[in-house]
Amino acid sequence: MSKQSEKSLSEVHSSVDTINKSGFWKKLFAFLGPAYLVSVGYMDPGNWATDIAGGSQFGYKLLWVLLMSNLMALLLQSLSAKLGLVRGLDLAQASRQAYPRAINFFNWLLAEIAIAACDLAEVIGMAIGLQLLFNLPLLAGVSISVADTILLLVLQRYGMRKMEAFILALVTTIGVAFIAELIFAKPDGMEMVKGFIPSMPSNSALYIAIGIIGATVMPHNLYLHSSLVQTRKINRSLAGIKEAIKFNFIDTFIALNMALFVNAAILILAAAAFYTTGHNEVSEIQDAHRLLSNILGSTAPTLFAIALIAAGQSSTLTGTLSGQIVMEGYLNLRIQPWLRRLITRFIAIIPAFLVIYFLGEDATGELLILSQVILSLQLGFAVIPLIHLTSNKKQMGVFANKLWVKILAWFIAGIIVILNAKLVVETITNWISNSRNPMVYYLTIVPMVIAAGFLLIYIIIAPIIKNVKQKASHAPDDLPSDLNITDTNKYKRIAITVDFSLSDSKAISNAFSQGGKNAEYILIHIVETAGARMMGHEIDDLETVSDKSNLEKYRSDLTEKGYSVQTKLGFGNAKKSIPEIVNNCDCDLLVMGAHGHRAFKDFLFGTTLDEVRHNVKVPVLIVK
Repeated sequence: MSKQSEKSLSEVHSSVDTINKSGFWKKLFAFLGPAYLVSVGYMDPGNWATDIAGGSQFGYKLLWVLLMSNLMALLLQSLSAKLGLVRGLDLAQASRQAYPRAINFFNWLLAEIAIAACDLAEVIGMAIGLQLLFNLPLLAGVSISVADTILLLVLQRYGMRKMEAFILALVTTIGVAFIAELIFAKPDGMEMVKGFIPSMPSNSALYIAIGIIGATVMPHNLYLHSSLVQTRKINRSLAGIKEAIKFNFIDTFIALNMALFVNAAILILAAAAFYTTGHNEVSEIQDAHRLLSNILGSTAPTLFAIALIAAGQSSTLTGTLSGQIVMEGYLNLRIQPWLRRLITRFIAIIPAFLVIYFLGEDATGELLILSQVILSLQLGFAVIPLIHLTSNKKQMGVFANKLWVKILAWFIAGIIVILNAKLVVETITNWISNSRNPMVYYLTIVPMVIAAGFLLIYIIIAPIIKNVKQKASHAPDDLPSDLNITDTNKYKRIAITVDFSLSDSKAISNAFSQGGKNAEYILIHIVETAGARMMGHEIDDLETVSDKSNLEKYRSDLTEKGYSVQTKLGFGNAKKSIPEIVNNCDCDLLVMGAHGHRAFKDFLFGTTLDEVRHNVKVPVLIVK
């Protein structure tokens, strides 16, 4: 195992939420949450499009694909959770250590495309739901969907429990709506049972099946889950990690089976309401809504539209957090969460606008299914590194995948890669044969597909034929620098913000010049990861552990020089956390280092100084 993993296994990080809970049910309740948040992405409008298309065209015959996809998701999400718990790294961070920079860049790019495809489904689903309920044009609905960015940011300010309650209300709405829909539809029980027997009626069924797999086993959820499990502080002993893995598996099992019920209910509803009545070409959500009124009565379509809006809103959280995790993990780059959210949303809105404007509203159904196929095509690039990383005995120790787990995982990866390769070849062949100018495809699409193929081959074989050199793991704040200190004596209790950069020496030197060795000093650092913004002090990810270590090094070094030093670690929004710490510590001076960036960099990375100095009760010394 790596140094990071060895250190984690030898220490116990106390937490009232997990370690100090007695009894099975209290322990389970403490661990419930990460998989539940991940599962909302499995109920997004993209799933609706593939499930409706599958049910209306092939009846109950593709139910087995949903069940298979759910079993695949259960294994892969469990591996993702195990990676986060054992190594303290999310999938993007671990991949950055294991593969060269160029490979990681292209993996990041593909992951961003998958996240954009997921968000595209949520934009279109939200717009369709608003149209069905309020008769709004789709373009107007797409524009309104930007507002959920504001909703998400507002919810984040109220903490994780409030957001969980909001998501729970939305998912409950979806579940209740579809229970009522199934009562109206009265599906054929025997045909439903037959639907779990594997069969593939046609090539068009294969396309729908791959879309279902992509909509169910979402690649970006693997990144998200490996990060969210670190929000629970656990006993870092072998027994403690085993316990955490067990409870997280239960959490995953419950959450994904809840998602399976919703997806199966949509497909069964489509089969009972459309396939059995001869409406075999229903692939548009709008058509499904209209026909439900004719077949099941006036209440059914209203429930359908409400559930659709709830699905879009509940799953929008997935893409937001995944985008932050992927960018920070692969590129070691962090930007403001609200800006990250807007970028993701506008990337999704642009193709939605163009398709609706040029091809009309009737093309949205095909766009939804295409978005899910894109998710499926990206799966191999996330699943294969996950299998390699969790099978590595050097990194995972006793928690490395057992032989039967590796066989199952590689079997799943093989299914995904083979089905996607077949789909890509058939699709490109069809495009070329129907094109008046096939050379365009030979010069553009074909080289891109070949390059992607070579990338996938490298990802598969590189860890097998050689041990990929492991790079040192640094959080985005980097390692602390050596300090050069001078002092005089004025203030008695001085707070100093640090970010483990070269500016820390100047900030601390200026603080010591104000207080000397008779004053008391408080070093403050804020953890600003996606997980920290969501979970606050409950987070226990790689960056939190790294920052605690860096602060302790500063404290130790300065104590040896004769200074009285404490440390305070805050979480989430620095503009809010720094004033809270300073005001609660009864300080009489705050010293902050200025990064010196302006204009566009202020917009990109955010400004903290102005906000902080207006919210503290003491003088602020800004050091450039």
